[in-house]
Parts: sequence; structure tokens; C-alpha cells
Amino acid sequence: MIVPAAGRGTRFGGECPKQYLPLAGETVLAQTLRRLDGAGALAILVGTADGNLAMASSLSLKTPLRGFSGGAERALTVLNGLRALATEAHADDLVAVHDAARPCLRLADCLSVVAAAAACPAGALLARPVADTVKRADEAGCVAATTDRRGLWLAQTPQVFAYDRLKTALEEGVAAQAALTDEASAVERLGDCPRLVMGHADNIKITLPEDLRMAELYLAAQAEEETLRHADRTRF
Repeated sequence: MIVPAAGRGTRFGGECPKQYLPLAGETVLAQTLRRLDGAGALAILVGTADGNLAMASSLSLKTPLRGFSGGAERALTVLNGLRALATEAHADDLVAVHDAARPCLRLADCLSVVAAAAACPAGALLARPVADTVKRADEAGCVAATTDRRGLWLAQTPQVFAYDRLKTALEEGVAAQAALTDEASAVERLGDCPRLVMGHADNIKITLPEDLRMAELYLAAQAEEETLRHADRTRF
């Protein structure tokens, strides 16, 4: 499992990168890493600006946690993570990539996308169908067209691919200076069609300040759901 966490979060604003902001008693990154623990990964590799995991060192996780130095952009960070696995990963081993700023991932969704990737040679990613009407804007900020939303999905993470395929896709995409907004876009350049796996709407990516409050509400709601499920299991 690779977690790119070297970004500055320029859209969020502020001096502190969003992955280190407080969220429900911990940092955003710590909450995210806790969600990935127990997903069956052999290790969780976190790419930070300096390769230092000091801000996550107090976490007690079942899965081994390792740090590596990130790059100037997401694709380079993930590529560095893949290279850090070069001596231990086999070509067909599955590698999952998850955003550091998605702290509300459900474990069941994580397991589902990994299972889908194991059954699909092109890999798989969590996503949600577009529900709102989509407008295309012109340079003046006015509506230029209404886009048909049928067949449109919003990509989430984790995104899961075979080690060698993802490494090749990122290397070629970076060399071509392609716009790689996620790992799936790199793999798609090779002609592959990854499987879309329905994720939950609460698997949000923290991008703007108001997203922090929404994530806090989602985490509380998920904790309440788990408490109710536990109560139901122990009642009988």
C-alpha cells in the first residue's frame, strides 16, 4: 500500500499541509493510516516531503509502516514508492495507492477494490457515478455546455494495479509529461480499462477547509454505525 503524502495542498491554503491538520483528535494522515490498517497489506509506505514519518511515529498499527521521500508531484511520489519496493515486489503483486487526505475510507470498500483488482488484469479503483448535472464553463466563467453525465464517474482511492504494470505506466507517463491526475489515468495511457468499483460517498478527499468539518461528521457517523453493529452482534 502506497500513500502519497508529500503534497503542499495549495488549494486548501495555510502554512500546514492538509494531511497534518488536526482531525477528530489526530492528524488527517493518522486517521487515514488507521483506516488502511487491517486491509491485508504487507506494509504501508508513506511518501513525505523528506521521507520522515515522525508525525505518524506514535501510531500503533498491525501493518508495518515505512517512509520514503516523495517527489514534486503525485506521480513522482508514487513512482518513488514503487521503486522502494523494487527488491521485494514481484511483477504481478498488487499495489494499492490511497490518498493521504481521504481519512474516511471504509475497510469494506478497501477490501472490495483489492478483490476486484485481483480478478481484473487491468486493475481497479473505487469511484462514484456522477449524480449532479455537469456544466462546462467558458473562459469568462459562463456556461458553455451541459455535459451528458451518463457513464461519468468520480474517481476515488484506493486504486489497485499489478506492480509492474503501474510502474511502467507511471514511468512512461512521466517521460511523456502527460497529465497524470491519478494512477488509473497512467494505466489508461497503456490501453488498459480498469474496473470501476462502487465506493461510498463519505470517502471524501479533503481539498478545502470545509471538507475537514465534513470528514469529522463522517467519522463520527461511521463510529456510531460500528457501535450499533457491535450491539446487534452481542444481543443474540
